[in-house]
Amino acid sequence: MQDDSLVEYGFRRTIITITAIMCALLEIVDSTIVNVALNEMKGNLGATLSEVGWVITAYAIGNVIIVPMTSWLSQQFGRRNYFAVSIIIFTIFSFLCGNATNIWELVFFRLMQGIGGGALLVTSQTIITESYPVEKRSMAQAIYGLGVIIGPTLGPPLGGYIVDNYSWPYIFYINIPLGIIATLLTLQFVKSPRYSEKRSASDVDWIGIGLLAAFVGSLQYILERGHEDDWFESKAIIFLTITAVVGFILFIWRELTFKYPIVELRVLKNGNLRIGTVMSFILGFGLYGSTFIVPLYTQSILGWTALQSGALMIPAALTTAFMMPIIGKLLTRGAKQQILVALGLFIFFVYSFWGYKILTPDTGKDAFFWMLIVRGMGLGLLFIPITSLSLSTLKGPEIGQGAAFTGMMRQLGGSFGIAAITTFIANKSELYRSNLVSHLDVNDFDVQQRVATLKGSFIAKGYTPDRALDAAYQMLDFSVTKQATVLSYMDVFLYLGLMFLICIPFVLFVKERKGKGEKIDLSSAH
Repeated sequence: MQDDSLVEYGFRRTIITITAIMCALLEIVDSTIVNVALNEMKGNLGATLSEVGWVITAYAIGNVIIVPMTSWLSQQFGRRNYFAVSIIIFTIFSFLCGNATNIWELVFFRLMQGIGGGALLVTSQTIITESYPVEKRSMAQAIYGLGVIIGPTLGPPLGGYIVDNYSWPYIFYINIPLGIIATLLTLQFVKSPRYSEKRSASDVDWIGIGLLAAFVGSLQYILERGHEDDWFESKAIIFLTITAVVGFILFIWRELTFKYPIVELRVLKNGNLRIGTVMSFILGFGLYGSTFIVPLYTQSILGWTALQSGALMIPAALTTAFMMPIIGKLLTRGAKQQILVALGLFIFFVYSFWGYKILTPDTGKDAFFWMLIVRGMGLGLLFIPITSLSLSTLKGPEIGQGAAFTGMMRQLGGSFGIAAITTFIANKSELYRSNLVSHLDVNDFDVQQRVATLKGSFIAKGYTPDRALDAAYQMLDFSVTKQATVLSYMDVFLYLGLMFLICIPFVLFVKERKGKGEKIDLSSAH
């Protein structure tokens, strides 16, 4: 059921599109902009590294709990009101984040900011999509995709610039004027759909909300903190794993038996949506995983600043931006989504393999350029087709529900990706290190020569001979650790690539949609 009263034209449509994209950008930029400022916050608020990690974790937990409920909340309060209130919550807590006096205040404000922010992503997508007539849906998707893919890339360089020139609270203050403008525009221009009826408080699935929060929140916590707390060595992680599993089982049972479920699981009967949900998870894994690993590598191994490593990602984002409208056009003309997705996966494989080939302890800036451009192309080919594939056979209210699923899976995929990569790098580095150390024999001529050269250079700098020898061994140890870390980064690229390659045959099995002449309806894809 399509509500044509929501389709807008001309000036109004432009304003609505700009408002929605601005909100989506606010939300996404905010999830990555903080990464750069963690060091500053740590010093400023007197926190440890693992405490400061909570600033990211709390936001992700808030996001992932609210996203599956957005479709229901929009119905409950009317889309315009819910969207406006979300922006207001987000903006107020941005201000409070900047004013936080200790780390736990900041963490709580970030959780609340995440709860406001979750709506901005999904609802802005629904709003953009429903403002365009059906035949222009692919374009609407492309416009939205621009925001989603450029967002994570804009975060780090913007954050780096703000932290270098001002202080960390400005990372949050920058949201305030934008939030105010977005709220006013939303109240003025956005309309609520007709097919949403309210439920009375007694009909609300409170137990479902509780189980969802318990299950998703625990899962997100495990993924974000697992590596630092040494996975199942920690009691909290074991407890939360049990909570997550039990919560998940009870949640599914509850949603399938309750009259008005908070998350409509029956939508997953749709085969295309099922495949799309899995693909969204993999897309999140690759998108966030590779956005996370390249800056990490350039900063920790090559010693770049946040601004430099952020700027490195910009050409890739522009490539994706350039691809988006082209892909939108192709889909509108009837190109097969499966083929595009398979091509995107293959290009992603090429990118990963390329990364595997060029990583060294001193890779130059130019080596990354074309590799990241290829990544940009791959992302462009994956994003819209996966979205349109998932939602191509859904109708009316189902679309918002389907969008919430793919959105949540993309978030979770990203968290899984980052957790897996961090743990993998730490464990692999240890392995490689002990492996490399076993080849370093004190009686080996090359080793002795290297130590002698290093010792000589330290003596020339004014060290005493015994201190120079210690420093020489430390240098040697440092370069071994560095090599081991680089080898583990290479493995990450290789395995990410293979994961994408393995997915290709599965994508090609997706069934075609009936009725050849139909245009793809991308309503509120996420």
